[in-house]
Amino acid sequence: MNNPDLNLAPESRTPATPAAPAPLYLRRSGTALLLDFRTSEPALLHFGADLGPELPDLSLLTDPVPHSALDVPVTLGLVPQASSGWRGRPGLRGHRGGTAFSPRLRLVSVEADPGDAASAVLTQADPDAGITVRTELRLNDGGLLQLRHTLVNDGGSPYTVEELAAVLPVGRAAAEVLDLTGRWCRESHPQRLPLHQGTWVRSGRHGRTGHDASLLLAAGTPGFGYRHGQVWAVHLGWSGNHESFVDTTGDGRTVIGASELLGSSEVTLAPGESYETPWLFAAYSDAGLDGITAAFYAWFRARPQHPTAVKPRPVVLNVWEAVYFDHRLPALLDLAATAAALGVERYVLDDGWFRGRRNDTAGLGDWYVDEDLWPDGLTPLIDAVTGHGMEFGLWVEPEMVNEDSDLARAHPDWIAGPVTGGAAGAAAGPASAGRLPERWRHQQVLDLVNPEAWQYIYDRLDALLSGNRISYLKWDQNRDLTEMGHDGRPSVHAQTRAVYRLLDALREAHPDVEIESCSSGGARVDLGILERTDRVWGSDCNDALERQTIQRWTGMVVPPELVGSHIGPTRSHTTARTHDLSFRAVTAIFGHFGLEWDIRHLESAERDELAGAIALFKEYRGLLHSGRMVRADEPDPALRLHGVVAHDGGEALFALVSVATSFAEIPGRVCLPGLDPDTRYRVEAVYPAATDRGAYLQTAPPGWLAGGVEATGRFLAGSGLPMPVLNPEHGVLLSVRRAGGGAPHSGTPVRNS
Repeated sequence: MNNPDLNLAPESRTPATPAAPAPLYLRRSGTALLLDFRTSEPALLHFGADLGPELPDLSLLTDPVPHSALDVPVTLGLVPQASSGWRGRPGLRGHRGGTAFSPRLRLVSVEADPGDAASAVLTQADPDAGITVRTELRLNDGGLLQLRHTLVNDGGSPYTVEELAAVLPVGRAAAEVLDLTGRWCRESHPQRLPLHQGTWVRSGRHGRTGHDASLLLAAGTPGFGYRHGQVWAVHLGWSGNHESFVDTTGDGRTVIGASELLGSSEVTLAPGESYETPWLFAAYSDAGLDGITAAFYAWFRARPQHPTAVKPRPVVLNVWEAVYFDHRLPALLDLAATAAALGVERYVLDDGWFRGRRNDTAGLGDWYVDEDLWPDGLTPLIDAVTGHGMEFGLWVEPEMVNEDSDLARAHPDWIAGPVTGGAAGAAAGPASAGRLPERWRHQQVLDLVNPEAWQYIYDRLDALLSGNRISYLKWDQNRDLTEMGHDGRPSVHAQTRAVYRLLDALREAHPDVEIESCSSGGARVDLGILERTDRVWGSDCNDALERQTIQRWTGMVVPPELVGSHIGPTRSHTTARTHDLSFRAVTAIFGHFGLEWDIRHLESAERDELAGAIALFKEYRGLLHSGRMVRADEPDPALRLHGVVAHDGGEALFALVSVATSFAEIPGRVCLPGLDPDTRYRVEAVYPAATDRGAYLQTAPPGWLAGGVEATGRFLAGSGLPMPVLNPEHGVLLSVRRAGGGAPHSGTPVRNS
């Protein structure tokens, strides 16, 4: 073949004929996707390891035909369908008024850009059903595959789409499933189960991604870990209702996939209309979950709009846990001055600045600066913040509305509800036959499918951004979209698209304003929202112990520069746990670092330590926000080791964290994976100090802890270093740099009490 990355014969760009097109073979970065067209249907033969530049004669590799089965081999299609004998979960469910329920899609064309050896567009059609399905495939640098379908109604009557899924084959070696679950303040926790015949389905019916969403669904070889095993993994880039699944049929084949979860008749296409699925993102790794992470990070960081392509991520102060709703200007000015002195670079005013907002029961929807609270507008605070050299950010929650608001009183019909006219009637009084969904945090959902409501929110946010020097919006969304309806019909799909349009329009009008996606913490973390925002808030919980797990698993997909990670108060307001500053800082530094704490009255020693931690983050943020994420398969469940290694292998920063008491008296030798084996490195503990009695429980530390040690990457990965005895819920940062490379990257170790 002329192009080793794409085997695509010219005749495959035309309708299928008895002389079947050559296979479609996409290869990049150690990953390959292979489709065959011998049955005039795109058949999924392989997704996984690169199979090399040459393929055997696929016509000889037909499956056998067993007894009591179809008389021909069953095809696993790009859109699996019963008309080809597939007995697993169908790829397309839909109908035309109850008919055309079983599609028979067949290949029409395959198009490929000669300048892009790892992408293609396939078109299938069923003239009898009156539908066409167009599938886009992109295999990106780093090995992340993107797949989405577009279904067009070619018929003369409406066609209802119930589901259109994207699926990929999983190798027979896969024997376990791993996904994530959680709740508010405990997002992104892993769970495993054996892979058996049948279907494992995770459904998200929150109207948003959800606190319990499976950010990553993976199938792999027995016991696969961070650094070992074969893994196939998918993520659906969608912020509304969704399903992800692993399906193993009776013939032994397994597929992994996902789809938007549509409500009853939610997508009914008029003649000529189309439905586009969200992108399915998929990755394969033969080196464990870290390989999956590397594929996702490569995709994120290659985007021209990626935040670090513009500037380093600024250190943030969010004032929520410092003042809550108590927005008195002198206190806020004092916070700004204190933050600037510590090295903070972005100041965010949280909830409570707009009309009628003294608590969370009123005001949502009235996006005007409260004249009683701010007689001169936000200008005095913004001028002070920017005068200190910091950016100014503002909290908003545009998708929600309080019933106790001027907006709801003026436009009760803009409240989303399950019954036509029900929102207006329910807001008018109990005598109405209509009803609203149950309240959630005293709020309802604003129906952004309504063009007037959408325009009102756009105009208010545009006015705020145009009339004030605002560099950043913390965009919150604090409730599920229960009974989400527009004009009496389910509308989660339309509402999600409306939110996307709103974000896109504001980004176009204000391209220099960054937007954070917060949703009661981590309830809307997905690649759909991250195509339009600059970071996510991983959780409302700033407890460092909880954050160790939340950030580790959120970071499986989302790189640290996009995950807000703040040092909270000594006593967490969501768990009541208390933690030393060093543990809170060691945790927060592996993310988009910031503070959410009343820092005005710190003791001098704590202030110095905090300033040192901020300086440490600034020294390392270039590495942290560009390097390879590494997670060790640490055998002691009380210990966790993770780090970031520069792509050239020249330096790294690791964190060894004790999350509980260990079964062993000493941790023993802990290995540092991911380094260049033939490079000699210098390893130093940079924070906390070796003499910190709060962090360590030992009569004497390991010999290298005070002054550092030199060893090769092979030694560090194979033998490791004896580690200090950490107290539970403490950690230590380890700087690793090429020996002879000059002063430590971090400069002076952080001083701590």
